Amino acid sequence: MLKRPLRFENRILLLALLAGAPGTVVAGVVLWTGPYSATLRWTLLIFIVALGLAFAAAVRRRVILPLQRVANLLQATREGDFSLRAQGAGGDDALGEVMSEINILGETLQEQRREALEAEALLRKVIAEIEVAIFTFDSNDRLRLVNEAGRRLLAQPESRLLGRSAAKLGFDDLLSGPSARTVERLFPGGEGRWEVRRGTFREGGMPHQLVVIADLSRALREEERQAWKRLIRVLGHELNNSLAPIRSMSATLGDLLRRRSRPHDWEDDMATGLSIIAQRSASLSRFMDAYSRLARLPPPRLAAVSIGELVQRVSAFESRRPIRLTMGPTLVVAADADQLEQLLINLLRNAVDAVEGNDGEVSLSWQVASGGWLELRVEDEGAGLPETANLFVPFFTTKPGGSGIGLVLSRQIAEAHGGSLVLENRPDRPGCRARLRLPLA
Repeated sequence: MLKRPLRFENRILLLALLAGAPGTVVAGVVLWTGPYSATLRWTLLIFIVALGLAFAAAVRRRVILPLQRVANLLQATREGDFSLRAQGAGGDDALGEVMSEINILGETLQEQRREALEAEALLRKVIAEIEVAIFTFDSNDRLRLVNEAGRRLLAQPESRLLGRSAAKLGFDDLLSGPSARTVERLFPGGEGRWEVRRGTFREGGMPHQLVVIADLSRALREEERQAWKRLIRVLGHELNNSLAPIRSMSATLGDLLRRRSRPHDWEDDMATGLSIIAQRSASLSRFMDAYSRLARLPPPRLAAVSIGELVQRVSAFESRRPIRLTMGPTLVVAADADQLEQLLINLLRNAVDAVEGNDGEVSLSWQVASGGWLELRVEDEGAGLPETANLFVPFFTTKPGGSGIGLVLSRQIAEAHGGSLVLENRPDRPGCRARLRLPLA
């Protein structure tokens, strides 16, 4: 049977007694071998033994009491009470250093808890006020947290939602599949297009899933409304530009025909007026044809396209000014060659128009950008872009006789290929730079 080890307190007492035992033994030997009476011998021996026991008990108490105070402080810290402080801290002995470190630890933990509580309060406030539905599910797919937007989405109070399974809430399909997607969904509190994002985190050592649902319908409706406003503004401007002179000239010619006595050159006036009406009608017809082209852009038919061959072929189409080519790496991308060719022709045509009347140069180059992108650059040494906000607004143009759809069509082609088109002023010199990015994979 194993013997239980002595407690720490008893070991301290035993060590103190052993420390005093040699002196007690020596004193006893001296008393019993010396010329002393029995009464004196026993009196002194009892006094020495009692004094040794008292000192041993005092040593035990002086060692145990600070440790008990440290244990009480650590227990309070473990239970979340950081307000207690140890006495005797700051001394120049080891015990004072221990007490001082415990006090510093308590102050640090108290400050960290205050900051954590403030951060948690802020997070809860943000979660409660944000217009995005937030749901948290535990490892058993049961709802553990929902914010105000989520309660409105499910049209139920929090007390009836917490603890319910994802299957009963109709969320079982949202906890699997892609972590980010757009879905058409009917919820008890709303219907439309929703962006669903899912992530994982751990709480209490257990895995949880965070589901965030954002309503895209309102943002899409606002974007659609703004797009319609811009389109109607441009359409109205173009139609008024053509119909106003037609209306004015028609009224003038009608007044001329109603006269009893006409001037001798009235036929010339009629021919001039009809010519103006024909010109404006043709302009209006070209405008509507451009609008139809913009609205009927077909999806790209992807095939292997050699960038080097495409760039050389497109640069040869521009006869007004030679294009300086900077050959990049040999690359083949999946693209619609006809659409990509039209895009580059539009960019080169704009660049050459920008340097008309000066000796500026137009350059075309390509390279592999970070992230697995092909970047084509068309740069000119013209005057640059005075206005960038309306560059991609349909039918907006600053060139006489321009249709205002070249850049819009070019960006649509780029985005249909999964890429992007950006126009910016060159930072190193006057001129404009068009950056076309296309995915390599």
